[in-house]
Amino acid sequence: MPATVPAAASAQPAALDDRRGAIMRMDWTQIKASVASCTSCALHARRNKTVLGVGDENADWLFVGEGPGADEDAQGEPFVGQAGKLLDSMLMAIQLKRGNNVYIANVVKCRPPGNRNPEPGEALACEPYLHRQIDLIKPKLIVALGKVAAVNLLAREATVASMRNKVHQYRGIPLIVTYHPAYLLRNLPDKARAWEDLCFAVDTMKGLQNAKGETI
Repeated sequence: MPATVPAAASAQPAALDDRRGAIMRMDWTQIKASVASCTSCALHARRNKTVLGVGDENADWLFVGEGPGADEDAQGEPFVGQAGKLLDSMLMAIQLKRGNNVYIANVVKCRPPGNRNPEPGEALACEPYLHRQIDLIKPKLIVALGKVAAVNLLAREATVASMRNKVHQYRGIPLIVTYHPAYLLRNLPDKARAWEDLCFAVDTMKGLQNAKGETI
């Protein structure tokens, strides 16, 4: 005789699917309101502000980090501390600027305690929001900043070193992996490798634009 699945257990996946489906139909106004009031994982209990993302909502360039830190939690904007200053410098080095054809987001929208990496369940709860942001932005190129962002976007475990210097695909969008700015602040020698990654990203973008006959 087949085992009976408890009603609560069978209802849970359906509820998750319903939530995901609802998020994937949201526009920008709706997604901003939904993130601001989200209680889908334990991170909401200790947050000061949610951090959806910032920048050009029709950007060609999308940079994705792992999650907010203390400064981001206080201000409600991603990458505003020392790592944010470094990211701005990295953008400037390749003739980009925050908010100008650039959007910056994170895997999770609330600060993990002690700035630890997001746990799998926390990342899963925020995943529909990031997916919907990407669908709305329609970036030409995604740059994953660090292992957490890369692993969550590509849905496979690997090191940053093994993922660098390659063009991956996220739901049909080219994706490049480099180091997180916070990591670079602690590991200065890898700044040279990050510069190589940025140059690779620029060359990749030029190739995408040339393929479509766009002006660079």
